[in-house]
This record gives sequence, structure tokens and C-alpha cells, in this order.
Amino acid sequence: MNENLFASFTTPTMMGLPIVILIIMFPNILFPSSSRLISNRLVSFQQWLIQLVLKQMMTMHNPKGRTWSLMLISLIMFIGSTNLLGLLPHSFTPTTQLSMNLGMAIPLWAGAVITGFRHKTKASLAHFLPQGTPIPLIPMLIIIETISLFIQPLALAVRLTANITAGHLLMHLIGGATMVLTAISPPAATITFIILVLLTVLEFAVALIQAYVFTLLVSLYLHDNT
Repeated sequence: MNENLFASFTTPTMMGLPIVILIIMFPNILFPSSSRLISNRLVSFQQWLIQLVLKQMMTMHNPKGRTWSLMLISLIMFIGSTNLLGLLPHSFTPTTQLSMNLGMAIPLWAGAVITGFRHKTKASLAHFLPQGTPIPLIPMLIIIETISLFIQPLALAVRLTANITAGHLLMHLIGGATMVLTAISPPAATITFIILVLLTVLEFAVALIQAYVFTLLVSLYLHDNT
């Protein structure tokens, strides 16, 4: 029980070199592409699921916003597959690193905001000052709206990091308690093991939900600026 709780969040290295790049590239293997006229069941299910998610996410966008469809579907597939692979034993989850999540959130948010200022300059500037604001409150509201705008990518990254990290820590703690209780009280260990199994199922759902929430929020930022 003296094991460091945060050891699984340390970036793995090989011969002194970080291998996180290889880990990030690994999920691409899970999405095969077929050049045949008739695809197999796995590729067909994959294409059907991608079309379903894409249709639901792109419904609210205009033609300019739909040019981001490839970016958004790639984002949700990458985050979802990375989160699921991180639930495997002795594996590393890149989405538990705040730096990586900020690296995804900031460019996407900045791209959406720059698009808004480029094509909808007046509407984008109008968000900083709601209509009918009393004159004495104008400076304060501009400052508040500016802070809320710049905090959006940080909120995206922290939400994903906190949810994935909390689930991994909870599974680690309950798993360690189950091993200790096995020798002390088998009935208590059985109950703890059942809780661990239910929590694992919940973490599978959380892994996919967080990928969808991250991508959906980016899509909403894009919708507000196109």
C-alpha cells in the first residue's frame, strides 16, 4: 500500500526517452480503412457510428462550420480511443496530462475565435457588451466577458483532465483495498470487488462521454463564431 498513487500518471520512458508520441499514435491502428467495395462488419460499424455522431454534431452548423467536420470527428475518435486504452492494466492515459489537453483545447478554441473575428467581426465584438447595459457597468462587463472568453480553453482541458484522473485514482484505491481485504475479510473483499467492477463499467461510459463533451463544446464555440 506504499505505492505512489500518481505513478501511473508519470510519462513513460524507454532508454531515457519519452515514448508518449508513440502512445498517442497507437489509437490510429484501431480504426482500419478498407479499400474494398464491400467492407467487413467492423469497418461498416465504424463508418455507421462516425456518420451518426457527425450528423448529430453538424446539424446546427452552417456550411462554413461544416468544414470543420473532419477535425471534430477525428478529435472525438482520438480522445475516446485514448481514454478507453487508458483503462487497460499497466497502461498510460495521455488525456490525464493537463499539458496535452491544453495543447488540444487552445488551438481549436483559438481557431474558432479567429474565425469569428474574421467573418463576424461585429457579432463577435457584441458578445463583450450585451445590449442595454447601463453605462457605469460597461467597463466591468467588458472585463468579465474577456476573462470568460479566455478561460474557455482552460475549462475544456481541466474538465477532461479532472474527470479521467479522478476515475483512475478511484479505481486504484478500490483495487488496492480489495487486495488488502482479501486476506482480512473475504466477504468484504467480495463486496469491494463488485464495486470495482461497477466502477470500471462506469469509467468506460465516462471515457466516451468525456470525449463527446469535449468535442461538443468545441463545436458550440465554433457555432457561436460562424
